[in-house]
Formats: sequence, structure tokens, C-alpha cells
Amino acid sequence: MSRYENEKVLVISRSLFDELGAFQGINLNPEAYLPGILDPANNHFLLRDDAEEDPSFKQIIPYAVFRYGDKFLHYVRGGGGGEKRLASKGSIGIGGHINDSDFASASLDKDTYTNGVEREIDEELNISGSYTQEILGLLNDDSNEVGQVHLGVIHLVTLDSDQVSAGEAVIEDLQFLTLEELQERREDLETWSQICVDGLAGHWRDK
Repeated sequence: MSRYENEKVLVISRSLFDELGAFQGINLNPEAYLPGILDPANNHFLLRDDAEEDPSFKQIIPYAVFRYGDKFLHYVRGGGGGEKRLASKGSIGIGGHINDSDFASASLDKDTYTNGVEREIDEELNISGSYTQEILGLLNDDSNEVGQVHLGVIHLVTLDSDQVSAGEAVIEDLQFLTLEELQERREDLETWSQICVDGLAGHWRDK
């Protein structure tokens, strides 16, 4: 049986990422990457079983970080989620794969990507009040097997209320923490959240 039951996910080639400028950690110049990544000529949907095992592709993962005042939303990823390698880890990122079931075409552009991100947020969180979002940059970690086949797009979501609850059972122990509190918990965070806390600390303090 397929591990992900024939799920298809949005990917780009690793060679495209290298051509645009491969990096390790965070890159805060998203406009150098997104036009190429979200050009329908450069992306397509691939069976997730294949994509998870093939580092010649990068799966595009929106990674939304939620901020209210000077605090950031933190949760623990339960064991029922699709990515078992991240279970029980603390996280500050909400998001997931862009699936072909959301779209009629074999690839997607910037508008359909944005729609997919909004749907992902609506599925995973119940948010009271309004919010704004901006893309801060991209996140890449080739130091481990999970990171080698994924490329994150960091969205900063600024909330006007801290009334947020989980929309899915795998999101547990929601709470807002200061940057200092997140730094204290750094070793319990998943790798991408560690990179965000480390790499964006100065950026967040300036906001």
C-alpha cells in the first residue's frame, strides 16, 4: 500500500533551486525565487511517495508563522499527522504540502498557490479576528533527509487577536510565546522552527 495513498504534491526540480541560488538556512529575498518557482512551466505535481525519496525534487511547503504582539504561536505536533518524522516536536510553523486535489491543472501559478495557503491555514487553525500576511523568505535545510526533499516558503501572519484554536487533532498545546521563550525551548523544536528562531530573531525584534 502507498504510504500516502496516491497523494500528489507540488514540486520543483532540485536543479531549478540550484539555478536560482541554493542556500542553507533562511534567504530573505523571496522575489529572487518565487517567480521561478511559481511559474507553471517550472513546477508540477508528483506522487508524494516518490517525492519523499527523491532528492532531485524539492516539495514546496508554505510555512506560516503567526504573530500576535510580541509573541508567536507555538504548538506540539501530534503523532497522527502525515509526517511521522516530526511527531512530538514543538513547532512555530503551520502549513503543509500543496496537493493536486486543490487544483484542476497539472501545475500552478502564484494566485493558485496563494489560495492553497489560505485553505491550509483555514483547515489547521480556527482564527478569531482578521489577519494580514507577508512572505518573508525561503527556508532550506539539506542537513537531514526531511529537509533534503522540501523547500519552505515562510509566511508571517500578523493577528489582531490571540483567540486561536486548533482545527486539526494533530495540533496540540497551542500557546503564544515570546522570542526569548522560544529560544529557551529551541532544542525541543523541529529543525525548521529552530532555523526560523535563529535566523529571524533580529528581523522580528525590528518589527
